[in-house]
Amino acid sequence: MNWQPQPEGLSQLTTLLRDSMSSNNAVQTQVREQLESFRNVPDYNNYLIFILTQMPGELPTTRAIAGLLLKTNIQYHADDIRPDVLEYVKALALLHVGDPDADVRNTLGTVITTILSRNSIASWPEVLPQLMSLLDSPDPNVVEGSFKALAKICEDSSEELDTEINGDRPLNFMIPKIISYFQSPVVAIRVCALTCINQFISRKSQSFMVNVDTFVEGLGQLSNDNHPDVRKHVCQAMVMLLEVRPDKLIPQINNVVEYMLYSTKDDDEAVALEACEFWLAFAEQDEMTEHLRPHLGRVIPVLLQGMVYSEMDLITLDLDDEDTTVPDRIEDMKPRFHKANTHTTENSAVAASGADAGPDMSDDEDDEDDEDDEDDDDIYMEWNLRKCSASALDVFSAVYGTSMLDILLPLLQTELFHSEWKHRECGILALGAVAEGCMAGIEPHLPTLIPYLIQTLKDPKSLVRAITCWTLGRYARWCVYPTNPEDRPLYLVPLIEGLLSMVSDNNKRVQEAGCSAFATLEEEACDALVPYLFGILQTLVHAFSTYQQKNLLILYDAIGTLADSVLGALNKKEYIDLLMPCLIEKWQQLQDDDRDLFPLFECLSSVTTALGQGFLPFAPPVFDRCVKIVHSNLLQAQMHSQDPDNVPAPDKDFMIVALDLLSGLTQGLNTSVESLVASSQPSVLQILSVCLADSSAEVRQSSYALLGDLAISCFLHIKPYLNAFMNELINQIQPNPEYVSVCNNAAWAAGEIALQYGEGMGPWVQPLLERLIPLLTSENTARTLLDNSAITIGRLGLVCPQLVGPHLEVFAEAWCHTCRTIRDNDEKDTAFRGLCAMIQVNPNGLIKSLLPFCDAVAQWSEVPQELDQQFGKILLGYKSMMAGAWDPFVASLNPDTRNRLAQRYAL
Repeated sequence: MNWQPQPEGLSQLTTLLRDSMSSNNAVQTQVREQLESFRNVPDYNNYLIFILTQMPGELPTTRAIAGLLLKTNIQYHADDIRPDVLEYVKALALLHVGDPDADVRNTLGTVITTILSRNSIASWPEVLPQLMSLLDSPDPNVVEGSFKALAKICEDSSEELDTEINGDRPLNFMIPKIISYFQSPVVAIRVCALTCINQFISRKSQSFMVNVDTFVEGLGQLSNDNHPDVRKHVCQAMVMLLEVRPDKLIPQINNVVEYMLYSTKDDDEAVALEACEFWLAFAEQDEMTEHLRPHLGRVIPVLLQGMVYSEMDLITLDLDDEDTTVPDRIEDMKPRFHKANTHTTENSAVAASGADAGPDMSDDEDDEDDEDDEDDDDIYMEWNLRKCSASALDVFSAVYGTSMLDILLPLLQTELFHSEWKHRECGILALGAVAEGCMAGIEPHLPTLIPYLIQTLKDPKSLVRAITCWTLGRYARWCVYPTNPEDRPLYLVPLIEGLLSMVSDNNKRVQEAGCSAFATLEEEACDALVPYLFGILQTLVHAFSTYQQKNLLILYDAIGTLADSVLGALNKKEYIDLLMPCLIEKWQQLQDDDRDLFPLFECLSSVTTALGQGFLPFAPPVFDRCVKIVHSNLLQAQMHSQDPDNVPAPDKDFMIVALDLLSGLTQGLNTSVESLVASSQPSVLQILSVCLADSSAEVRQSSYALLGDLAISCFLHIKPYLNAFMNELINQIQPNPEYVSVCNNAAWAAGEIALQYGEGMGPWVQPLLERLIPLLTSENTARTLLDNSAITIGRLGLVCPQLVGPHLEVFAEAWCHTCRTIRDNDEKDTAFRGLCAMIQVNPNGLIKSLLPFCDAVAQWSEVPQELDQQFGKILLGYKSMMAGAWDPFVASLNPDTRNRLAQRYAL
């Protein structure tokens, strides 16, 4: 504390700080350069803290800039600050944390927390005791400044605070004292006290739990607080308590519900939004379901009220009913990322749950619902009271189902036919929100509601048309499969026409909603759209000439989804002549480094697969460009590794999307891709050999998908590379893999290569089995990887039964359990034929697993003739082998299994 600034240096620095506010760019540049040079002065930060705390007569802006520079130096250049300088900064920061100027107090709090975040609380042991003792100061500025610093510390260092520091647990003395300030007459202190404690509720902090009763009592005393910031934090606390200690709210649940209902209608939207989160949390707690049920009659109307557009919502939306020619703003564009290919096997259990395999960097299962959620993005993104209310109603419908319709339907009747458009829009949103949870109860009303919604697509208000598209998308499946199948044309045709008219709307928001809803309809309708393909394509193609950049991305998705849904039906000359010119035009307009290539490549991947040979005239330039993009990215990666300072790392998303389009081309063209592979310059196979070992998991994921597709379509071309391919492939298959989708695609590719190479797979059978069998027999293996591991083991057994058969006893039970739920297809056929070949080599290997084998055989819906004959011979063979033990064994089978086998094989 004995340090004193040099007057000349202090004057020079103060002048610079004042000049930094100059509007003259040249002056600002000069100031920045001089300030940067000051960082070489050992006690530079002493001067900054001195100006911030010791010069009350200086301009507030000058002091504030000094504080911000100090914070930046600590945050980014802490290693350059001498210990004695840091100690000086610490001492003055604590000494003046109660400065009369509020901005200085806030800045000092930030400086204190920055020091702690760069080091640790343990490295500054006196900071917490001093701040806590300053809470007893008679000076309200000191109390407020100390509390704001503590609030920042609790927010930034909650994890460290919840541990022992220097032999003590700080929270043990902090929490009870902080709770006592809930009754402070100063609003800022009440808010800070709540902010501090709220950091530890969700953490289930031991110190908080000890004081939870006192905390709940304190919240009750704050429930009538007049200040919205306090009420907002009370609501936050209630939501977190509901999630971690609902037992503390149940005794007072009626009072809590009353308070949260009142708060959800608060004039301050920030308070209302926090309160609305309570209903979401309430509905998601299974043990609380029945506690909420008696209150639904009051909660649901409040949620509906919250779903009506507020005046602020409408101002924020910047409405322009006819804005199709207005260019998109950069801030309206969401970042676009490509999802790498994952090879999936259709599994009856997965299909029934609606799960979808997605890309991963650690665990595929986390991303299963990503694509399903995309349809809801525009309804639930940009979180506000309206979105939260709609989301809560959605969750309510999932929890309470049709039992809540007695409350909701009369309210919807009022809203849907309200004279004000905002209320009609709210009713349509609510109808869509409950579509999944209340479908059984709403279904009888759909013959009336669907025509109403389709008619509403003509509403003059663009927001009404947009939400109607979304809601119709939620009921698209019923329109395809109505209660009476003969009524399909009554609903499907008007729905197609209505949504296509929205695709062509003059409002960009409606275009987006119409396109997204139509993509949802495509997924549900599939072949049912074939009779209407020409008109659909006409509308989608016309949209290319009117859509701005943001909606073009959604249009690509709609076309790609259409191709995935109707597949080969798209391969007609009149459709190709309509669709391909506009796609090729866009293809030619985009540069190789334009991220708008992503959705176009994804779209083309689907189109090429659907068109098959019909895409052949367009294939060479597409194939060559994909190879070029991958090659140029590999070259850039190599140059970056050699000169990282001057050559930026490549954006590997471009490699991934190009590899995936090559996969789509390979699938669509099948053997016709051979000439493209043979003539590619540089060689696509040489490039692939590098990509298979790329440092990016998603590049490897797409590379193994392409390898498997090439093995199917042009095996002779990959055969010379097999040694290198297989050695790298085997390395990707590991128990408990870090990158599940890479392992999955490698396992699948190995099976495809095995089918083509036959006995030549011999050298790789043993190392593959050493990796695949542990995956198959593990309880932790992801479902898709489990399926592909089983199929590849079966295929290895088909081509090399003498090598795989001896291991049959080790994996037969797990194999049968896995394959029983895979839907009938060619992959399953080859895998079971492989199992049969292994049984012939080692019939004793199946004895212990004969029951699951019989069950797996019985699960086939339509067994291919060759496989059916093999099953019959194997079962008769075991019947003969087991002699008198056969009848008791058959009696032990599941009745359905026993009946199916008896009917098919006369057993």
